[in-house]
Amino acid sequence: MKAKIRKMLARRKRKIQRRLARKARQSPTPVFQGVPHYDIAERCRATPAGGIGLAQALVKRIGLAEAIDSRLHLLKVHLPYHESDHVLNIAYNALSGGTCLEDIELRRNDEAFLDALGADRIPDPTTEGDFCRRFAEDHVLELQYAYDDARRFVWKEQPDEFFEEAIIDMDGTLVTSTGQCKEGMDFSYKGDWCYHPLLVSLANTSEPLRIINREGNRPSHEGAWAAADDAIELCKNAGFRKFLLRGDTDFTQTEHLDRWSDDNVRFVFGIDAMPNLRAIAEDLPENAWKRLTRREPPPPKTAPRQRPDNVKEQVVVARGFEKLRLVGETIAEVVYRPGKCNRDYRLVIVHKRIEATRGGELIEGVHDRYLFYITNDHAIAAEEIVYLANSRCNQENLIEQLKNGVSALAAPVDNLVSNWAYMVMASLAWCLKAWMALSLPEQPGRWQEQHRQQKRDVLTMEFKQFVNYFILLPAQVVRTGRRLILRLLTWNRWQHCFFRLCDALRC
Repeated sequence: MKAKIRKMLARRKRKIQRRLARKARQSPTPVFQGVPHYDIAERCRATPAGGIGLAQALVKRIGLAEAIDSRLHLLKVHLPYHESDHVLNIAYNALSGGTCLEDIELRRNDEAFLDALGADRIPDPTTEGDFCRRFAEDHVLELQYAYDDARRFVWKEQPDEFFEEAIIDMDGTLVTSTGQCKEGMDFSYKGDWCYHPLLVSLANTSEPLRIINREGNRPSHEGAWAAADDAIELCKNAGFRKFLLRGDTDFTQTEHLDRWSDDNVRFVFGIDAMPNLRAIAEDLPENAWKRLTRREPPPPKTAPRQRPDNVKEQVVVARGFEKLRLVGETIAEVVYRPGKCNRDYRLVIVHKRIEATRGGELIEGVHDRYLFYITNDHAIAAEEIVYLANSRCNQENLIEQLKNGVSALAAPVDNLVSNWAYMVMASLAWCLKAWMALSLPEQPGRWQEQHRQQKRDVLTMEFKQFVNYFILLPAQVVRTGRRLILRLLTWNRWQHCFFRLCDALRC
């Protein structure tokens, strides 16, 4: 970062800190008093998405546009757009705060936004909808392979410990719609009119590796083994040394467990509490069980505060609702061979003792519930197997971000494949966020640990927060000689990271 920019950032930080540190005084009028006068600038141009140039710099550096154009061939002529222009247009729309195809019209009519990308024009929403309908199933897969080419470029710049183990999670989710004419939609087990896409992600970086759209009535595990094999092959070619597959009870595909074990792939899957497994658990002797101690949550970073009254608890007791409360947990393990396997595996059993109350009065008897986990890892403690399985729940946060942060898991077009293509293209916005975080340099020396923590913070940052801090930065667009300059007009606490990333991408 240039010394001039560092001084300007420090000056802006001090200025806002002085302003906020002023002692509050009693005021006879509200603090919101200003009534501005509006005018139109004649020479200066600015865009609210000044950080979009950072995303474009990343795309150029990792060769993403070239990878897309080399693998995806949907257009006979380029007048003037190439396939990568359409894909990036949808991704940049989401990255700039857009939530639907129609929001592209805002970017299309923002002259400064077009200048920031070096474009004379970008496709309109109708054109993008037509582009989605050009996709066949093979085209969507090829697009994801193009992402892999760029992804490997970013991964290879990571430190050696990054490649210790690839943790691959699998889950399905429902994408509902009120549209009655969307081909491929069906009623789910919940009765929702929806698609049922499968998501395979890398837990290390929360990147979606594969998105497979399916009809709404399909089971969660359908096609999961093939997508998992694809993700393992990707990580193997990228240089990861070990692999871990995780999934809930729907993804215990016992016919593939032996094959994964032969390939040195570790797995931890939940398994349904079938009658034979429950019988095994109930027949275990008392000394086979030991107490399961959960990990303590991290201490709060702020001073302890007094807990407010539990209003919900009061309503539950007053209305006589039944409430279940966990009394204790014990854990045991046995050797188990599923019916479709030719070898024994480790079955970890968690016994939950639950008591029920109604209106604050204890109902007689304690409810027993069993959770089962199957794994081929015989080296670590049984408790660690449970922790590994529970940490897979972080994928639910990724699904939530893709749904309501990026608005990628949506169905704006007319059929299963076109909506699948839209999901993959819009999810690129989240991948760009992850790749920008991974591209943040960790400069050796006294600042290395701070830079490493900032890298982790940006990687785990919610999408909306990332967009506000790194993309939606009001910026003046200036053309000087042969250079295009985006001059930021505001300050926030992440701009040191912003400019360090700018320097890294420029190099």
